[in-house]
Amino acid sequence: MKPLQSVAMGLVIIGLVAPLHGYDLLPDPIGWLLVVLGVRGLPTSVERRPLLHAVAVLAALVSVALWVPRVADALADTDDSLVWTASLPQLAFQVLLAHSLAEAAAEAGDVRSARWLGLARTVAVVVALAPVLVFGAGLRDWEPVTFLAADLLLLTLIVLLFRYASRGWAQPPAGMVQMSTKSGDTS
Repeated sequence: MKPLQSVAMGLVIIGLVAPLHGYDLLPDPIGWLLVVLGVRGLPTSVERRPLLHAVAVLAALVSVALWVPRVADALADTDDSLVWTASLPQLAFQVLLAHSLAEAAAEAGDVRSARWLGLARTVAVVVALAPVLVFGAGLRDWEPVTFLAADLLLLTLIVLLFRYASRGWAQPPAGMVQMSTKSGDTS
């Protein structure tokens, strides 16, 4: 699997919810594991890989705690802004991923991809900061719009990752490609 495909599949698992007795049958930590593996496979031309990796691991750790229904419910019951605070590592990852990939695409001369990823980065920043207005400024009527924007951002990012997974600037280093080809060779 290509690195961006792994990241995209992880984000699909994170975005989908299959509840059963309060638990999600598609646990976000599994999605974050795929994300972390995908980030580790990104080429060195994608700057900030160590930071991307660290933020993905942080988001994974937060998702482990939030997978327990009592923890998530306690946050929501205490204050809605705590739920937003718990989502910040995921949003930070999305901002950083879109930014890093936009730079890699621009450096490779893939202007159109760089623009789309730059737009995703900008929307991710807005989505991350919108709850400050919703909760801090008392604009509660905008809360559903904020959730919708976050969902659309995640969906857009997933589509972009799948679309750009085969681009040269998103390919793993040559040694990794040879290793995966050899391990799958049965001749």
